[in-house]
Amino acid sequence: MQKMASQSVDTIIFDLGGVLVDWNPAYLYEKIFPDPAVRSYFLNEICTPDWNAQQDGGRTIAEANEILSTRYPEHREAIHAYYERWEEMFRGPITGTLDIFNQLTANPVYKVYALTNWSAETWERGMQLFPFFRLFDGIVVSGHEKTMKPQPEIYHILLNRFALQPEQLVFFDDNEKNVLAAQKQGFNAFVFQSPQQLKKALQDYGIALA
Repeated sequence: MQKMASQSVDTIIFDLGGVLVDWNPAYLYEKIFPDPAVRSYFLNEICTPDWNAQQDGGRTIAEANEILSTRYPEHREAIHAYYERWEEMFRGPITGTLDIFNQLTANPVYKVYALTNWSAETWERGMQLFPFFRLFDGIVVSGHEKTMKPQPEIYHILLNRFALQPEQLVFFDDNEKNVLAAQKQGFNAFVFQSPQQLKKALQDYGIALA
């Protein structure tokens, strides 16, 4: 169980995909590959999560596409669709989390930041898709930093850039590895499960929500 902070928590850190916005490559590829078995093969063997993560860490989309298109020329069009039709991977904001986010950003008592594994080349597209990202007090994007969660460096970048103290913040991410890494840096960190769980955790730290 996550240990409660001894000091007052006034800073909230959000991961984005899977916490604040609903992102899943399958939303796009169910249109391209209606057969679930074919779609599963493509997303688990070709455009894999590890391949996508390399772009989040700073590899260019052009290089990523070239690697896979050379290896799987018969799937070139579907490979290129990953970023050409990237917006179709989103179902929109996660409503309950967005409600909480809006309450927090409207209250000057709290500082709200994002720490996200996200390609630098799609970041502006994401900002256009979700204008409320501009309400954050600050954002650390892995693709800009050339390092990513769960590497310790990206947590240090967040703390140093915004002069944050880990014991005075609470962090939510849907990836357990990222949460465990944050806890090793002294963060009060939780695996996001639902907006209701997020709200309860914040209230446990004395953060009042409607």
